[in-house]
Amino acid sequence: MSKTNNVTTRIAEMIAHYGLNANSLTVRLGYSTNSKMYKILSGTEPSFPTLVDMLRSFPEVSPNWLVLGEGSMLRAPTNDAATNQTALAGGRRPPVINSGQVLTITVDSAGNENTELVPVQAQAGYSVQHNEAVYLQDLPRYRIPGFEHGTYRAFEVAGDSMEPTLNHRDVVVASYVDNWRLLEPGDVYVVVTAESVMLKRIRERITAHDITVMLYSDNHHRKPYPMDCADIAQLWRVRGYISTYLPSAPDVTVERLWEVIEVLGFDKGEVRRHLEENASTETIR
Repeated sequence: MSKTNNVTTRIAEMIAHYGLNANSLTVRLGYSTNSKMYKILSGTEPSFPTLVDMLRSFPEVSPNWLVLGEGSMLRAPTNDAATNQTALAGGRRPPVINSGQVLTITVDSAGNENTELVPVQAQAGYSVQHNEAVYLQDLPRYRIPGFEHGTYRAFEVAGDSMEPTLNHRDVVVASYVDNWRLLEPGDVYVVVTAESVMLKRIRERITAHDITVMLYSDNHHRKPYPMDCADIAQLWRVRGYISTYLPSAPDVTVERLWEVIEVLGFDKGEVRRHLEENASTETIR
């Protein structure tokens, strides 16, 4: 009989029994990031849904042993094939749309996730080695206020494609998108492929892996273009940015003009859109 009081110790014993590690267990459970498994193996108590996922993925493991530390790790053998098949089927999580890769992260000495910074000069290497732990360990790592909890990565902005929203050498802080169905249309995303790291705005949801998605720049001089979703390795949703660029004082004349527009009863948003459309048309010409 095996009886251990710490559920995290029992989980470590279980994955050792099956010859797994944090990454392979993540794949087995159908998760997209291995951060949860690293935290559990570092001593963080798993949530009840996580325990349920484990028991569904390992139907031969005794719930009494895993949850309570009572009895043996494995259930008594059974010949009920139908029961075993049902348990295995119940372990399959609903399908999600992503690249199929497990996200590799780094953690500090306390088991907290780091926020790695991918500077401009490292982005060519990142597009190829973004999931290699050795490569990520060499990137600068930070704890950014307001982004202490969750899976975040920082990317330095290269070029002017997102001006005036984001400028060259700004740094965006982005959260990992593990299910592309849940991306927020209209937000800015870091799009990682095998060839590049791009900062683009995505205006429609990704509903399948074999479709194309349009990538938009905020700079009207850059035309949108399609990207095959099958070529996307990672998506990161921009949640904030760090910039050394400070806008100049507002133009009093422009502010006065907007006041007049409001007095005349025009909608400022409609006027802005009209000006942007005209600017875009002039650019195309």
